[in-house]
Amino acid sequence: MRALAVVGILAIAAIVLVVVTVTRDTQSDGSAAQKCKPGHVPVSLDLPESESEIKINVFNATNQAGLANNVAADFKNRRFQVDKIQDAEQDEPDEVAILRYGPKAIGAAHLLRAYFLDDSERQFDLQREDEFVDVVIGGRFKQLATPTEMRQSVAILGRPELPPGTCEG
Repeated sequence: MRALAVVGILAIAAIVLVVVTVTRDTQSDGSAAQKCKPGHVPVSLDLPESESEIKINVFNATNQAGLANNVAADFKNRRFQVDKIQDAEQDEPDEVAILRYGPKAIGAAHLLRAYFLDDSERQFDLQREDEFVDVVIGGRFKQLATPTEMRQSVAILGRPELPPGTCEG
């Protein structure tokens, strides 16, 4: 008898919770793209499901020969799609890494931040139209994070933030 009473109370509580949730839903209108201010670019803040979805270019901004090839090999071992591997136009001795990306690569850049344990500079370009993230390796680079460190870093970083000139859509 007590078991039936407990199940009945749980059922009533569940019904009340559903009714309250539905009545207080703030997503009453259509897409978020309609809420964008004029001139803002709608973007997705979703993280890629797998590293194999991320396209990168690797640039060596140090005077250490072959560093871009070594880092690109590490990224390939982690299943990233590596396109360009070359020296950067200028050295960056004070940086671990610089991530350059556009509106289509916000989630990818956020995940890449975790591979540098959030010790990378981010350079967002609103005008950029490709899906690539340029990874510029600087003079303070030591190594990429291990998969465990990367996952912990993603958890600490949380959800990607909207860059200036964008809206979630």
